[in-house]
Amino acid sequence: TRDALAKELYSKVFDWLVVQICSATAAPSSEVKHFVGLLDIFGFESFAINRFEQFCINYANEKLQQKFTHDVFKAVQQEYADEGIPWDNVEFKD
Repeated sequence: TRDALAKELYSKVFDWLVVQICSATAAPSSEVKHFVGLLDIFGFESFAINRFEQFCINYANEKLQQKFTHDVFKAVQQEYADEGIPWDNVEFKD
């Protein structure tokens, strides 16, 4: 069907794009001595193949993390101000 063809085509293009980005930014495997893994409050998932759906899930998780961080900092700073607790303003960029 049209939808199945579109999904498969999109998946192949996404996989190709990921390979291109990895090839352009990665060191040759013989030179890799360390790696960095990222963990956020929503957990860590490692798949052999990441599809577009996983990209969307990761994007949504990052947006939720940003909102959580912003709300916590903003809420605590406002609470301190309301209660007259001395504090230094914390500028944060997420």
